[in-house]
Amino acid sequence: MHCKKYLNRLSWNFLGAGLLSLAAFTPAFADPNWPTKPLTFIVPFPAGGGTDAFARPLSAVLTKNLNRQIIIDNRGGAGGTLGAGIAAKATPDGYTFFVGAAHHAIAPSIYPKLDYDIEKSFLPIALLATPPQVIVVNPQKVQANDLMALIDYMKKNPGRLNYASAGNGTSHNLAGELFKMQTKTFITHIPYRGAGPALADLIAGQVDLMFDGLGSSAQHIKSGKIKALAVASEKRVPAFPNLPTATEAGVPGYVVSTWYGLWGPRDMPKDVAEKMIAEVTKALNTPELKDIWLNNGSETPSLTGEAFGKFVSADIKRWAVVVKASGTKLD
Repeated sequence: MHCKKYLNRLSWNFLGAGLLSLAAFTPAFADPNWPTKPLTFIVPFPAGGGTDAFARPLSAVLTKNLNRQIIIDNRGGAGGTLGAGIAAKATPDGYTFFVGAAHHAIAPSIYPKLDYDIEKSFLPIALLATPPQVIVVNPQKVQANDLMALIDYMKKNPGRLNYASAGNGTSHNLAGELFKMQTKTFITHIPYRGAGPALADLIAGQVDLMFDGLGSSAQHIKSGKIKALAVASEKRVPAFPNLPTATEAGVPGYVVSTWYGLWGPRDMPKDVAEKMIAEVTKALNTPELKDIWLNNGSETPSLTGEAFGKFVSADIKRWAVVVKASGTKLD
């Protein structure tokens, strides 16, 4: 009898412990009134780059629609991986999000040790933009008026020119190395902490050229501060109808695009993720953002949640092949 009572008591103890354990691993659910305070978008590059070119207009529309401020927190360094690591460790309460880029699909093949996993540390929200890369030069330092003239100069003066990038292992870096491979030329790579500082030095004449995402270069091309020689897309961009594709300009098959996306920490409330997906989709389809996206060379994507996650996984594999073929390593 005593034994039976003991076993019953023991069973209840285990059951209680099990329920507590289950509660600890049950996904958190948000306040139905979310958001009740400002939200933060961690951008892993300094201000002025391609990520900013899309994150800031999006945050402005979301701020208006949600009636809560979206704070942009620029955390540049290590090719965007520093900010990604910070975002991965953020409190998963539904108030901190991460605006990443194609660079984060390249990073696993470039950096031997990362303190996050872009596939496992985050919950994918949405693909935000997909602008092509563009080959831009400082018009005072590089006199070439078209791409073939630039290539001809590079071949006659190997190592004389340099190109800036947003950092080691970024799409800017890989676009430059791919260009060198396809044209059999040599130019020196100068990595920066982000596209913003790289562009500033390109405009100032501290560097010669850049393989940049069109989103961050567009306004400077239009102002004449930098000169675009070709866009690395399969077809011309409506915002720049007179700018030839690289194939048209003499480098067949040189197609390099970049992309930007939104994630939350992996353990964030699932209902908040669903609400953010709905809000981002709504924002991207406003005339205001559609116009900005078009002028920045991007169409409006419609890839969210799990589908966006699969897109990222596929891109990681694609870039791994490019990295291996190029022999690109950390400088």
